[in-house]
Amino acid sequence: MVDIKELKNNLFCPKKNLYLKISDEEFEKTQNFAENYKKFLDFSKTERKSVEYFVKKAKKNGFEEFDLDKKYNPGDRIFRINRGKSVVFAIIGKNNSREGFNIAVSHIDSPRIDLKPNPIYENNEMVFFKTHYYGGIKKYQWTAIPLALYGKIILKNQDSIEISIGENESEPCFYISDLLPHLAREQMSKSMSKAIEGESLNILIGSLPFKSDTGSELVKLNILKILNEKYGIIERDLSFAELELVPAFKSRDIGFDRSLIGGYGHDDRCCAFPAFEAILNTKNPEKTCVVMLADKEEIGSDGNTGMKSSFFRYFLADLASIDGIKTRHALSKSRALSADVDAAFDPNYSSSFDSINSSFINRGVVITKYTGSGGKAGASDASAEFIGYVRKIFEDNNVNYQLGELGKVDTGGGGTVAKYIANLNIDVVDVGIPVLSMHSPFEVISKLDLYEMFKAVRAFFG
Repeated sequence: MVDIKELKNNLFCPKKNLYLKISDEEFEKTQNFAENYKKFLDFSKTERKSVEYFVKKAKKNGFEEFDLDKKYNPGDRIFRINRGKSVVFAIIGKNNSREGFNIAVSHIDSPRIDLKPNPIYENNEMVFFKTHYYGGIKKYQWTAIPLALYGKIILKNQDSIEISIGENESEPCFYISDLLPHLAREQMSKSMSKAIEGESLNILIGSLPFKSDTGSELVKLNILKILNEKYGIIERDLSFAELELVPAFKSRDIGFDRSLIGGYGHDDRCCAFPAFEAILNTKNPEKTCVVMLADKEEIGSDGNTGMKSSFFRYFLADLASIDGIKTRHALSKSRALSADVDAAFDPNYSSSFDSINSSFINRGVVITKYTGSGGKAGASDASAEFIGYVRKIFEDNNVNYQLGELGKVDTGGGGTVAKYIANLNIDVVDVGIPVLSMHSPFEVISKLDLYEMFKAVRAFFG
């Protein structure tokens, strides 16, 4: 007689919460890994801070800045920084570059609020920054929460000033006001996309006037006086600055069981951190291993620090040149994981998801064969041969994985850097972590899924 339970176990795709199958030892590893990740997440609120964190740790683990004039041997660890906003790491493999590279690519920028070129103004004895939001956000989510200011100011004499205000409790934070519900009847009758306009995302930065009985804009004057005394800057310097506002709160455990992590910037730092940790824990690989941590993904990967730039291709060309190999020969034999997040199934909004083809919290990394929107527009669609290859690696190394896509077919859509990697004639597929409330100021992921992402990239590097 046929054993139905055994038959199902053999034939059905596994769909089990990982907490039901992992050992106590493995559970402890996930908790420790999550604690280190939370420290990283709280420090790395911007792409510049992420690069700072990764480079500092890489140097402690034997990585050195890439030098074209130096001869490298298998096992050597190198990195190259791109304008302080993206960075690439590599470990030289035993095999010649003609055999290609094993690559993991993540991005380290996240949706945020940027300042306009002429940001500071006074209105009715309050002073504000004018802003231009960055990436796909729900604007109403960014009102009435504490914000921190980060960035860099370049002075006329080319000196630079690093800005970080609002994270520590001893520092002031910043704020975008919202209308009280008592007066918001008209506002609340609008669609969510219109209730808060982009031009209304003005940052409140002060209300104390300069002590004088004459003159206008006395609050603005007082704010500029404070900035001048602290940083030596004038109003014009703000026009030549790169200043960003991000949520000022820290990452936190979520739930009575502390199984989840809430925080800003999981997309895509929850994939960047495990990918980086994976290369740190790789020694003497057969193929050269590369981790690329890119900027600008949230606005289309354009610009010289995004994946559309030639920075990554140039770096791989330099690696190939070590062996005297033409770049195209190395790239055509390379394999890559586009390590980016996917949308976790949310029971509160189940109508937006195809539950049969969604990724779920606590079930491991999600392999996303294609992204895009509608009829796969703007997607990189991985081949059966390559995702079969990735499947074998994961199963041989006990990496827990699931397959899914980003919501229902005609509901919306999104993209990753996979297509820019594929355009280099590299085999690539998206592998990442399911995220709840993606692109919000406070996203949520699973600690187990985070650790499985580390295992996935580590296994891929061989």
